[in-house]
Amino acid sequence: MNDYYLTLILKSDLDEGKRKELLSGVLKKATGESGKINKEDLWGNRDLAYPIEKHTKGFYAHYEFSADPAIIPTLDKNLRLEEDIIRYILLRK
Repeated sequence: MNDYYLTLILKSDLDEGKRKELLSGVLKKATGESGKINKEDLWGNRDLAYPIEKHTKGFYAHYEFSADPAIIPTLDKNLRLEEDIIRYILLRK
């Protein structure tokens, strides 16, 4: 098990239900069967430093979690393919 940081920027125009569903799905994939969330920090809607894909605002979410290193490549691919995620960064602690 390794510890990781994950920071996401979601589209700011997502409704509350869709956002919660997306974040819970990402967390389920991130932790896998044996991982756990150590810290969750939702920063809310903020202005972006520069426009990204014509978006000037984004919903920020930051997580610290423990997971099996084998699931990280799959998680990275799923995050890249999710159209409601503007940007993300996934780092090993």
